[in-house]
Amino acid sequence: MTHKELKRKALRKASVKTEYEKLEPEFTLLAEMLRARNQAGLTQAQVAERMGTKSPSITRLESSLSSGKHSPSLATIKKYLEALNYHLEIKIVRNE
Repeated sequence: MTHKELKRKALRKASVKTEYEKLEPEFTLLAEMLRARNQAGLTQAQVAERMGTKSPSITRLESSLSSGKHSPSLATIKKYLEALNYHLEIKIVRNE
């Protein structure tokens, strides 16, 4: 079974789907951060060097957003993006 098939099967369960949807902002942020890193043409090691840290820290940062187990600080996210020559914009939207 592929990851895509497993995900589709798991999301059929209402409880799994609810928890998955709660993580949507983190998944979106991670996707955008990875897109920015790829567009910048940088490896995790290169980002770490620009941030003045070590490569495993960048691995943990990127994986923490996909696991939902840890939320990095805005300061860390901003520093990561600045290393890529990007900046963070946050928008608050009222639920309808």
